[in-house]
Amino acid sequence: MKDPQQLAAVILGHYHDASALVGYCAVLTDGTAGTIDAVKLDEDHGLRISISGHPGFWPVSKLKLLEHAEAPSKGKD
Repeated sequence: MKDPQQLAAVILGHYHDASALVGYCAVLTDGTAGTIDAVKLDEDHGLRISISGHPGFWPVSKLKLLEHAEAPSKGKD
């Protein structure tokens, strides 16, 4: 069995990696779509994300599509 400190380090590593998702466009399996506002680690439910314009947090396992949000391109004048 792994040492609890090793497990904690792995969990925090995944949380750190998931924090990079903030700002990405996401579509969830239930059709909810928007930009990821926040990522939190919930003691009871695991890693969860918040979508702009929608109250609440969803598990990352509900992600269906993820795309990096790009700044709108400026047209040529």
